[in-house]
Amino acid sequence: MTDSIQQPGLSSLSKSFEPAALEAHWGPEWEKRGYGIAGARGTGQPSAEAAARGDNFCIQLPPPNVTGTLHMGHAFNQTIMDSLTRYHRMKGFNTAWIPGTDHAGIATQIVVERLLQAAGISRHDMGPTPAEARKNFVSKVWEWKEKSGNTITTQMRRMGDSVDWSREYFTMDPKLSKTVTETFVRLYEQGLIYRGKRLVNWDPVLMSAVSDLEVESEEEDGSLWHILYPFADGPQLVNGELAPGLVVATTRPETMLGDVAAMVHPEDERYAHLIGKHVTLPLCDRTIPIIADDYVDKAFGTGVVKVTPAHDQNDYAV
Repeated sequence: MTDSIQQPGLSSLSKSFEPAALEAHWGPEWEKRGYGIAGARGTGQPSAEAAARGDNFCIQLPPPNVTGTLHMGHAFNQTIMDSLTRYHRMKGFNTAWIPGTDHAGIATQIVVERLLQAAGISRHDMGPTPAEARKNFVSKVWEWKEKSGNTITTQMRRMGDSVDWSREYFTMDPKLSKTVTETFVRLYEQGLIYRGKRLVNWDPVLMSAVSDLEVESEEEDGSLWHILYPFADGPQLVNGELAPGLVVATTRPETMLGDVAAMVHPEDERYAHLIGKHVTLPLCDRTIPIIADDYVDKAFGTGVVKVTPAHDQNDYAV
């Protein structure tokens, strides 16, 4: 078998599809001709007839984070959106596929800080004063945004995404930030959102709260610690015997200083008569109440748990 098939009047045809040269030519050509511009068939103008029929089609590209480069998941997702966009565009719909990138907040900061750490630099050492250090670090983050954002848009162009590049956005653009602020104010005024208290994840290195999505949970083999919480009013009867206090079984003794209560199951006969009394928190000169909640598993440990709302979502709910 030969490597190519030669026909009269035609250049040699490669045995396998080689997309690089075709992509390099047609991608820029499509963009130059404005095929991705919003409107009817990329004209930049909506069709009144299409609008009258309700034939409008718009996709906002879920903006990739400027924390690196696109991966196969992005390519798969964008291929589907591109196919839908081209289909509706050829059908004569008023069509728009809006591209953009997302600042990603703390995730982008982590990427930049790791780059600095690799060079032996801390963000706190980037200026003679904290204000100057912050200013220089923010500048470095914007440099990274340009680099990563340009890489992402270059990848999209290589894939031939038929987006409307004239409408490209970044989630921290002033216009978008203003719109977000206005939206939140309107929702607040309509009573649809409110400011409330909830637990957050605190990063002691970044000195910032981070979202649940940024937390990487790891399972570890722990130990069940049994700790005596003395009764504030002296020994009490527990399971028919006089006891100096309640024995709490916990896997998190290090959070003990944040305890606000000792908790038992309301139907646990061993401790039902103690509900409402107080115990002394070990290592601290304060007392905490004994409370009841069916969240407690009577069969686990001693049937007595510590309540530490600053460290546990369930304890906070209780």
